[in-house]
Amino acid sequence: MMSLNKLPQPVIARVQGVATAAGCQLVASCDLAIASADARFGVSGINVGLFCSTPAVALSRAIQPKHALHMLLTGDLISADTALSYGLLNAVVPPHMLDAETTKLAEKISNKSSFGIRLGKQMFYEQLKYDNLENAYDFATERIICNMQHSDARKGIDGFVNKTK
Repeated sequence: MMSLNKLPQPVIARVQGVATAAGCQLVASCDLAIASADARFGVSGINVGLFCSTPAVALSRAIQPKHALHMLLTGDLISADTALSYGLLNAVVPPHMLDAETTKLAEKISNKSSFGIRLGKQMFYEQLKYDNLENAYDFATERIICNMQHSDARKGIDGFVNKTK
């Protein structure tokens, strides 16, 4: 699961049905997630005496601690709409639109600068490691300077300034 954050491409979870334990962990570990309106999510190991420790790591980083602990301590399944309100999902769509909406999101991202996406994803996860906000901003500033020197950014900025983009 840890390698998902290290991939240069964004990883999009497409969820249909029930995602429990490691399935829920996978959703929480992905960069983005879209689910069918009838999907459900849970970490129900506690129902058989097993606390879902590794899913807890991903959940605690993807959603608010009180929501994560509620899921982990009760073993209850939550609806897609609840998962959306918790921040576990980016979108909930009707079941018949799941594939199309997931593809639409992937295509929208793939039409952006691959360098910018790769650098941005790496920067996003790396800056989270800084406890000090000033250090996080210093790191982010270094990354944007690097990004601005890339030809994709120069072309994009020129297009914006000249109103051609």
